[in-house]
Amino acid sequence: MPKPVAIVGVGQTRHVSRRQDVNLPELVREAAKMALADAGLEEGQIDAVFIGNAPELFEGVSFPSRWLGTACAGYLKPVIRIHTGGTVGASTAVAGYYAVASGLFETVLVVSFQKLSDGVPMYPLSAVYEPLWGRDFAAGAAAFAALQCRMYMARYPEVTVEHFAKVAARHRRNGTLNEYAHLQHAPTPEEVLASPPIVSPLTLHMCCPTTDGAAAMVLTTEANAGRLKTRAAFINAVGTCSEGAYYPGQDIVAPASLRRATEEALRRAGIRDPVNELDLAELYVAFAPQELIWLEAMGFCPPGDAPRRIEEGFTDLDGVLPVCPSGGVMCSNPIGASGMLRQLECALQVTGRAGKHQIPGAKKALAHAWGGAVQFHVVTVISDAP
Repeated sequence: MPKPVAIVGVGQTRHVSRRQDVNLPELVREAAKMALADAGLEEGQIDAVFIGNAPELFEGVSFPSRWLGTACAGYLKPVIRIHTGGTVGASTAVAGYYAVASGLFETVLVVSFQKLSDGVPMYPLSAVYEPLWGRDFAAGAAAFAALQCRMYMARYPEVTVEHFAKVAARHRRNGTLNEYAHLQHAPTPEEVLASPPIVSPLTLHMCCPTTDGAAAMVLTTEANAGRLKTRAAFINAVGTCSEGAYYPGQDIVAPASLRRATEEALRRAGIRDPVNELDLAELYVAFAPQELIWLEAMGFCPPGDAPRRIEEGFTDLDGVLPVCPSGGVMCSNPIGASGMLRQLECALQVTGRAGKHQIPGAKKALAHAWGGAVQFHVVTVISDAP
């Protein structure tokens, strides 16, 4: 059995479209220093550093881990770079989790980041895939999400764009409660629908922004957490699963990899009734229709039932299962950090430190991240107890 792992410090930068006041190492250091200060630890008390970011082409630099180590407590320590596409922020924390749970290290710093203003994100998202088999990604992530959305609407004709508008408006409204969120504008569902078209049926307000930002967490053993003065959150379980992007029968409307990752995380955490046992979920909803798709694929509601749940307020802040109280990826998307931000927000919630978007009495939360052509998924269960 893995040893319990505690999150004893968290840090995140304020997320904006362009951080011209700092270079990449300085951006990463902001989050790292905040996490160390939150944990009450010095750099010398860290045993190793795990660094994660999405494709290097986003910033146009090679091997960032080789020149960011000293910016985040990595001097004369093992510095391990993680890369799993859009899930990388969550995967970086998972790598740190296993390093501590296995006894390899006692205390580690996990850092994830993206400075998207240094590059052109849509170029690598469009050009990285095979020209024939990957042509559904040729116009970037929004085109792929629109294809996913259209397939979902074709499968369940009762789904309308109004459902997506309600999701987008709620995420943006939640984001105004989060001081770190990039977008601080709360459009109405009507304004969401009236915003400029991106790729049908997606409009501008149904899509995530392009963001500069970084996130960091300090992970340590349960015994060490007990010696620190901070209130710790605990990683109860993780589930990861990947599938091929091009094989026949892949279903991006109900990804098998997401279902299996969720089942594994819930099983390891001993959760049998997730809707009633979880207090919130921070899902990686980069485009508004994905909330409905993920809810069904993760088993939080039956297939085709998500539209009704949205209408009933199932995922509202005061709903049965609040989704993305922080505003989520719809309000801040520094891609390499977005998955870790979901875990970080869950840690804040279960320790009662989420500020204006705090869910009262939250004790158990689920974080999710996806990447690639919806073939990578990471699910983490975080609570206030081991």
